[in-house]
Amino acid sequence: MAGRLGNEASAYLRQHAGNPVDWWPFGDEAFAEARRRNVPVFVSIGYAACHWCHVMAHESFEDPATAEYLNQNFVSIKVDREERPDVDAVYMAATQAMTGQGGWPMSVFTLPDGRMFYAGTYFPPRRVQGLPSFPDVLEAVSSAYRDRPAEVEQSAAQLATHLASAQQGNRRLLGPLTDSAAAGMVPAPDLATGSGGGTDGGVLSAAVETLAGLEDRQFGGFGGAPKFPPSTTLRFLLAHARSDASTAAEAAALADRTLGAMARSALYDQLEGGFARYTVDRRWAVPHFEKMLYDNAQLLGLYAQWARTAGSAEDRRLALRVTRETAGWLVDRLRVDGGGLASSLDADTIVNGHRVEGGTYVWTPAQLREVLGTAAGGVEELLDLQAGNLGAHGGKPGPDGVFGSTLHFGRPLDPAGEDLWLGVRAELLAARNRRPQPERDSKVVAGWNGLAVASLAAAALVLGDAGEQDAAQRARQAAEDAAGYLLRVHRTGTTLRRVSHNGSAQGIEGLLEDYAGVAEGLFALYAATGNEDWYTAAESLVRSAQERFLTAGVLQDTAIRPNQLANAQGAQGAADPMDGPAPSGTALFAGVLLTYSAYSGSLQHRALAQRLLAHVEIVAPRAPQAVGWALSVLQALQDGPRELAVTGTDAASVHGLLRSARDAAGPVPVLAFRITPEGAGKDGVERAGTRVPLLEGREPGSKPAVAYLCRGMVCRRPVTSAQELTELLAEG
Repeated sequence: MAGRLGNEASAYLRQHAGNPVDWWPFGDEAFAEARRRNVPVFVSIGYAACHWCHVMAHESFEDPATAEYLNQNFVSIKVDREERPDVDAVYMAATQAMTGQGGWPMSVFTLPDGRMFYAGTYFPPRRVQGLPSFPDVLEAVSSAYRDRPAEVEQSAAQLATHLASAQQGNRRLLGPLTDSAAAGMVPAPDLATGSGGGTDGGVLSAAVETLAGLEDRQFGGFGGAPKFPPSTTLRFLLAHARSDASTAAEAAALADRTLGAMARSALYDQLEGGFARYTVDRRWAVPHFEKMLYDNAQLLGLYAQWARTAGSAEDRRLALRVTRETAGWLVDRLRVDGGGLASSLDADTIVNGHRVEGGTYVWTPAQLREVLGTAAGGVEELLDLQAGNLGAHGGKPGPDGVFGSTLHFGRPLDPAGEDLWLGVRAELLAARNRRPQPERDSKVVAGWNGLAVASLAAAALVLGDAGEQDAAQRARQAAEDAAGYLLRVHRTGTTLRRVSHNGSAQGIEGLLEDYAGVAEGLFALYAATGNEDWYTAAESLVRSAQERFLTAGVLQDTAIRPNQLANAQGAQGAADPMDGPAPSGTALFAGVLLTYSAYSGSLQHRALAQRLLAHVEIVAPRAPQAVGWALSVLQALQDGPRELAVTGTDAASVHGLLRSARDAAGPVPVLAFRITPEGAGKDGVERAGTRVPLLEGREPGSKPAVAYLCRGMVCRRPVTSAQELTELLAEG
């Protein structure tokens, strides 16, 4: 074996470096080898934290006979979907088109030019429940390629035509993004108050009403099993809840119920903090135990916001605790050397040489009694052990033959119950930490780290405002460390790399979601700290993204598309504007364009942001969950957005005004502030000017603090007290 995967950034690829399969990373060399040998290509796509990826690897890729057949009849490529979402997106779309479903591990068979002609997901080593065995699939695919080339070519051509049509659909959905539109010369549609139904005729209210109809009123969230955290949807609901729309109260209630249900469930790690990827059941009782950075990066920011806006004091306390614990979990479990944040923790734990899904996290009554003694009975009464029992959901029993359960409540605790739980939690966590722990995928993904920077900055502010200064400082430092890592390791000039490992950037250039995600984090960090270096770096990334991903009026998710993907989906691609578990690059880019326009006064960037939201009016009334982040950007656009510049000679006074803005009932403005001690510059040394246009010309004189509130770049009278600022914000 050539051992090509041993030095890859991806832990998933490195996990397969010792397989008897002769794996190649995705690239021109692998496809050239397939052309030279005239054999089909097997593309196996997964990720390090994926339980069923590990299962198929053990059953098939570690099997010498299966590996020998693959090596003789295929060129085999291993892809980490987190490192190469461009590859995953194309072949996932093809797999779904061919089979009607998708998932990981994904098993794709292509021609040497990259066009797919057969696909599936997990294949077992032997026929089971109607699924063909993996050896049978390999033999059938190899035979078809060798003996029926015309049929294979026809299938590949038809599928490529279908995917090309889908790309054209994305182009139509996004609408024309011509140079004149980007320059602000073409009027953009007024989407925030345009047609789309709803009680007030707005697309935003129509989206809320649709979501209300989809809500699981019994257990929270939307839809049935499996149940995923609706992160981008919640971002919109929390934003809409602070508006003056007729559906604001409904949005707040939807957000309150879902955030509360998740925080009390097994989706949330009640001992340490952090959220699992999803639950297999409707009650949020049995998670799929992998923990992903992209989920936790978003959810941390949502709970930090909910800690300010929740409808009850009890929920605000819960939100603040989740914020503190999840920020701590990110730092304790995912921080890598240098300050970046790793991608995930595995769903599995290796116990006695075997992979056990959730092996670290589940408990039997006997294990609880062993740790807690006589207190175990009272704790068991708090927990919903029956709903969280893995035996009812296809889990495997422990070594003693007893099924474990997740530790969660499924309901609010009364004060006595909460005190009891908080009193035993540290002891339970200490015992759990003595168990084998899940493996970590330590690759750093730029865009996800950008989202984490934004949320850590928000967490630092709300924790600090609540008087939890140690936790606030820790979160703030983590945000600055991660941001510094991204700029130091991932950025070279104006180019951003997507992934790094061991402090070295590797692989492809960042995607649109990476440039925009990092800019999102840097803008948030600037607003939290006032350090203009973060603003300057964010501005540079926004401009670089515009140059790289917007060409001839078409937005792309990738700056450079491999030939194989172009062959697979047609020569002309387009960005996919729909959210997945993480926000789409389109929505993220629209958001940072709007933020940048608020800071800079650039009407051109505002116009482009608005045009990038054109698809929302089409999609949101019917499928708001697919465009949640874009809806939140549209909500900000409807609000102006508001811009707040605060300058002053006294740091405490400046931060007091900023806090009053953060706590205001209405939408949170785009924030900029500067503290200039009284008398600065009078020693003959010229004071450095600001690099943030929103602050230009707004000197405080001798005043402790002055606030300038603007909306859509039209400013109100300056005010100097928190009460005056709160009144201005309430006026709308």
